Amino acid sequence: MSIMRKSLCGLWLLLAWPVHASIDPILEGWEAPPAPSLCATHLQQEHSAVAQAEQVLARELEDYQQLVEQALVYRANTIAEGRRLKRVNGPLTGADLQLLNEGMVLHLHLRERLLQMAEQHECWLDADAELNRLLTPQQRLEGVMLSLSAALVLYDNYLLAITLFEEDVRLRRMLNASDSGYGIGSEILAAIGRSYNSIGNRARVRRAIRFYEEGARRHASAINVAPRLRYLQSLIEQSASYDMTKAFSPAYVVGRKLNFMGRVTGDQLADVAAGGVSVFSMLFGNTVGLVETRHGKLYQRTDVAAVVAARLQAGDILLEKTPFRLTDALIPGHWGHAAIWIGTEAELRDLGLWDHPLVAPHQEAIRAGAGVVEALRSGVELNPLAGFLNIDDLAVLRARDNDRQQRIGRILNALRQIGKGYDFNFDVETTDRIVCSELVYATYTDIGWPTTKTLGRATISPDQVAVKALPGGPLELVLLYHDGNPVTEQPAALHAQLLGGQDTLALSRPE
Repeated sequence: MSIMRKSLCGLWLLLAWPVHASIDPILEGWEAPPAPSLCATHLQQEHSAVAQAEQVLARELEDYQQLVEQALVYRANTIAEGRRLKRVNGPLTGADLQLLNEGMVLHLHLRERLLQMAEQHECWLDADAELNRLLTPQQRLEGVMLSLSAALVLYDNYLLAITLFEEDVRLRRMLNASDSGYGIGSEILAAIGRSYNSIGNRARVRRAIRFYEEGARRHASAINVAPRLRYLQSLIEQSASYDMTKAFSPAYVVGRKLNFMGRVTGDQLADVAAGGVSVFSMLFGNTVGLVETRHGKLYQRTDVAAVVAARLQAGDILLEKTPFRLTDALIPGHWGHAAIWIGTEAELRDLGLWDHPLVAPHQEAIRAGAGVVEALRSGVELNPLAGFLNIDDLAVLRARDNDRQQRIGRILNALRQIGKGYDFNFDVETTDRIVCSELVYATYTDIGWPTTKTLGRATISPDQVAVKALPGGPLELVLLYHDGNPVTEQPAALHAQLLGGQDTLALSRPE
């Protein structure tokens, strides 16, 4: 069983309440206004002074970003697995059933952390003298935005993934059944639906939305220069549930809730309430986290694709910038993603690699134009260059030595990563899971890469890859596009400027 399948099929669980015998009291408590203890205790223990509050908010957002990455990965793969299971004509295999149960248990902790994030700043909506003493208005806004974003992530999980299971009679019954071997209680999927359709929960979220929108207008200039606030704003406003929750219709909510309860009672769920399936189809493109406000400026530019393809050599590093995507918002530095070009059939034949065991499984895909190895939320994949070029900025980096044997080793290193899962811990020392910049780290093993210590682990960003192409580095800049245009005059100077000029030279040294 692959790590990706194991981790994702239980993804619907991200919306689930804890699935042990205490589920009913938990649901009843959620329907009522939340007890202030969690938020009030958190405020007193973690935000006892303005300066401390700033440090704590920064740490909380870093933790939360990891949770969001996990949720996006799990959501995308859960949808893929759900669609696969719906196509199974016979009974589900023992492996499929095990997958569902293990995934459910595995991700309970993540669900609980998201719930905690959603609740721990909710009392900040109500200002009093103590709150005003401990927090600045901007800090208060950030805390509410963090909690609101977490609530919307949970709503999006339901809309974009759980409805897929809810509309299928067999899967719904299976997920509502208990399994004492895994400590799973009964009626879990029904509990998820009740939570999503709760009028009280929606009222709480709408209250936070009103606070956020008023605060966003008042602090617009501060948001523009604060990366944490910009990231949270992107998460909120690009959420599939943001406008749907804000545009409250009592008749719709009551009607949907009654319909849902009727289907659960009769155990005859044939489809989601009117519009449910179309909502799923409409929003499917957002499920992998690549929420886009527009297409990239190099998107479907056949002229650019031809120029880039002609300049590429097997083993080159590709860097890209997509400011229109949510995922780009809080990645440190300019560049947001990195990939490896493994070459065409002709190049691989010339290098004597075409029949290599690592190349052979991908021959058909390579002949069809796939040559970009990249780590996405669905895992490490081999994709076409044309799909990669839905971007605004592109940099192609190449090893200055360009040694044949070094290139062969790097290409094989990149191919070894295909099929690995996404590393939402961003830890360069974990080799079974990979993110984009870690792919370069694992491919160019002869280069001493710079890393940053974060929460006790070593991470590498795309900019820390790019600094190796500054003067004197082991990489050279072969091609540069910026803001949709080719850079033909002094590309190296602009490359350094995008990286922050001389301030980045220190980053090029390994720790």
